[in-house]
Amino acid sequence: MTRVTTMNRKTAETSITLNLNLDGEGKYQVKTGIGFFDHMLSHLAYHGLLDLKIEAVGDLEVDGHHIVEDIGILLGKAFTEALGDKKGIYRYGSAIVPMDDALVLVALDFSGRSFLNFEVPLGEGKIGQQFDVELAEEFFQAFSRAGINIHITALAGKNRHHLLEAAFKAFGRAVREAVMIDPQRKGIPSTKGILI
Repeated sequence: MTRVTTMNRKTAETSITLNLNLDGEGKYQVKTGIGFFDHMLSHLAYHGLLDLKIEAVGDLEVDGHHIVEDIGILLGKAFTEALGDKKGIYRYGSAIVPMDDALVLVALDFSGRSFLNFEVPLGEGKIGQQFDVELAEEFFQAFSRAGINIHITALAGKNRHHLLEAAFKAFGRAVREAVMIDPQRKGIPSTKGILI
């Protein structure tokens, strides 16, 4: 079974091409025009053992919001397409990742139902030149719209870079666990017989 997809999204604000392999080696090529966001997406791919390529351009003269949100939307859709009917997957994933002073818990469910609980105290301002800290929650919110239940909670930490790096690494590890094939599972991991 090949779990690979290529997707495109073009609006008046952004143009994005994305390639995703759920059964990859953690290889990544990410160019969004936002250095810190590229750094975070590389952690997601590497720790999730996803092969991920993203090329995005957009209205960065306004701010980074449209690119970050649209990549979240497109990446969520890519997961949905690559997973197909979700037969045999573990469905749930979780990870707790430390990064110096930061400790972040991520738990998620590819349930078909969208929800985000984001409890990471980032305050206000930017990391790097163009990444407004509230864009992290926007990214995960956009990703969740593809029918994923996501909980992200900081258990410790004050450094915003460390908090977000721990969050993206934990998200990658949790995603990897959730999309893995369970050798004992023959069908869809739900008593309803469907995940939607």
